[in-house]
Amino acid sequence: MQAVFSESIDSLAGDLSSYLQNDQVNNVRRAYFYAEQAHDGQFRRSGEPYVTHPLAVAGILCEMHMDHQSLMAAMLHDVIEDTGITKTAIKSQFGNTVADLVDGVSKLNKITFSSRAEAQAENFQKMAMAMA
Repeated sequence: MQAVFSESIDSLAGDLSSYLQNDQVNNVRRAYFYAEQAHDGQFRRSGEPYVTHPLAVAGILCEMHMDHQSLMAAMLHDVIEDTGITKTAIKSQFGNTVADLVDGVSKLNKITFSSRAEAQAENFQKMAMAMA
């Protein structure tokens, strides 16, 4: 089953290579494999390995031609919240910018909403801010 997801990161890396430098693509791949290891044993409700979610998020950002650090943060965005890995560990592996992005997303996820509509509005706002 792991080979399927390796092919997915390979496919994403191919798409990224159309607008990012090779070292930047390799850093995104490294973030993917770090997240894959961090989320080992975690599954989505569908039964798929959890890492399929960050890969899908990165795929969306790739379509928007986002920079490599945003893509790395997409791969790692649930690592602080859902694993024992700290912001300091992310910083030592991937640098300040990526660690700050991941930490910021983790803090946004802790905000509680009084209704589903309010939560959806916040999600649209986050998406708009990410595209700005």
